[in-house]
Amino acid sequence: MLTGRCFAERKILMIILTIRMHAFPEKQKEVMQTLLSMIEPTGKEKGCLSWDAFCDIEDKTAFSLLEAWENREYLEHHLKSERFGVLLGTKSLLTKPLEMKIHTVSHSEPVEAANATRGKGTSKKEDL
Repeated sequence: MLTGRCFAERKILMIILTIRMHAFPEKQKEVMQTLLSMIEPTGKEKGCLSWDAFCDIEDKTAFSLLEAWENREYLEHHLKSERFGVLLGTKSLLTKPLEMKIHTVSHSEPVEAANATRGKGTSKKEDL
């Protein structure tokens, strides 16, 4: 079990922002175009490690965003940006408010951990 002291000593590796959106069927294309227009410029923002948008394969009106930031300050700068305001401006195109979660990552494991869990003792790329 982690104590507050132990957690405080861990280094933050990155901040992950996840967003889930559900567009009205007739607005799906407009939401998709907005997201596509944001990929390249957001990816170039200082502190952005990655920015990806996904469309649900079973529900073409459902979208997910996955953003990774070096630290909380860079994320907060992004959240205050005009570009993020454009994303928030899509609210009239959505069936319900977007769902946003911020995750602080303080630990990650290499692929070998997954292989060990699956009972494979090697670290070859083709194991997974």
